[in-house]
Amino acid sequence: MKQVEVTILGQGYILGCPDGGDKLLTAAVAAVDKEMGAIRDGGKVKARERIAVLAALNLAYQLAERPARAGSDEQVDVAALVRRIDSVLEDDNHLL
Repeated sequence: MKQVEVTILGQGYILGCPDGGDKLLTAAVAAVDKEMGAIRDGGKVKARERIAVLAALNLAYQLAERPARAGSDEQVDVAALVRRIDSVLEDDNHLL
């Protein structure tokens, strides 16, 4: 696994990236940056952490919607996604 430096909402991060995963990671970073920028530009939320949580929830919701729209039996475990967000925010307060 290699490390990749990325920028999200003007903040630099060093992320672990599996070999061959550069393209997927770049797309994920772009989606998160776009979502966070849209929330920030909406002007109602200023705190970076709250923007990140709202962006994560929006993206998780979009993922959960995909199987329903496609008529697929595949399910996204939204509860597991929320637990992952909570673990990242452990030093803050739990999301739910």
